[in-house]
Amino acid sequence: MKERTKLLIIIFTFVAAYYVPWGNETVRKSGLEAFMMLQEYAREHVLTCLIPAFFIAGAIAVFVSQASVLKYFGATANKILSYSVASVSGTVLAVCSCTVLPLFAGIYTRGAGIGPATAFLYSGPAINVLAIVLTARILGWQLGLARAIGAVLFAVVVGLLMAFIFRKEDAARTAGQIYLPEDGDKQRTLPQDSLFVLTLVLILIFAAFARPAEGNSGLWSFIFAAKWYVTAALLIVLALMLKGWFSGEERSNWVQSTWGFMKQIFPLLGGGVLVAGFMLGRPGHAALIPEHYIQTLVGGNSLWANLFASVAGALMYFATLTEVPILQGLIGAGMGKGPALALLLAGPALSLPNMLVIGGVMGIKKTAVFCTIIVILSTVAGMLYGWLS
Repeated sequence: MKERTKLLIIIFTFVAAYYVPWGNETVRKSGLEAFMMLQEYAREHVLTCLIPAFFIAGAIAVFVSQASVLKYFGATANKILSYSVASVSGTVLAVCSCTVLPLFAGIYTRGAGIGPATAFLYSGPAINVLAIVLTARILGWQLGLARAIGAVLFAVVVGLLMAFIFRKEDAARTAGQIYLPEDGDKQRTLPQDSLFVLTLVLILIFAAFARPAEGNSGLWSFIFAAKWYVTAALLIVLALMLKGWFSGEERSNWVQSTWGFMKQIFPLLGGGVLVAGFMLGRPGHAALIPEHYIQTLVGGNSLWANLFASVAGALMYFATLTEVPILQGLIGAGMGKGPALALLLAGPALSLPNMLVIGGVMGIKKTAVFCTIIVILSTVAGMLYGWLS
């Protein structure tokens, strides 16, 4: 961390401690909500979602060769293949907008083109099969279908627009990586590496598997009941793979790479969660910005209502699946169908915490364009859906 950054943090902390009116009841409640949201995040997402995601990112950075990444996600890769894989990646990983960050950082820093990388960044949390099924079940199949179609299309469009807008910068970035590192004396085969990464992904999926809705006694309930048994079995398989297929140096490099991603992402993520909690609160708990203001502003299907829903969704943090009960309450209070879809398309993919982290990975300019594209597309999609319905 640069000395200037440290100084700014000290100054900001001092100004906040000196001027924030903590004697005001609303401000005190907002402060409490910030830390309650941080606690909720630590309890429900860090161990079961983020930690496995960090290890997956570390594995990608160490065990997946740069040449392989460029083959499928590089600027010169087959566009149909790269965008197809990137745009449906969320059907494999049921992750939230923050859990996908270390995975995105892993492929982007290994030389993935900005188009496929940002398509993956959007699709990871947006094309969540569990969330789409829950949306259709609680909010209606029309909204669930619109969310699924919109999310897949958005991933491709966002990636293509980012690749077009930053084509010169991306070409310059990949131009410096012509001389790719050799794989060295690695003894493993491609299927072995694939099985290793698949095992990590399955650990993430089962460890983070959410409790199904009340009264749901089907397949999801069975999977939830068996999740820790399956996770334990996968951890045993992972340990056997690490012992039999990897050298001590490779295991050490994997841990170091994982720790590098954690150091980069955790501080920004924690700060972003605190800010989001202070301003917007947790679902069902008001903070500095009263909930009834948002409900009033997103009624009907006007341009303003859809735009506001997109921006509000982009700033709020949604843990995986929590956006559905939130919208259920908002729709019951008079929220329009168009703004509801706009929030569903912008909310899970963006949040104030992940904006800060994305900015640290690919820069403020690219992050601003990425967020703006999603907000505009969500607004347009919301208006069209509201008009059709």
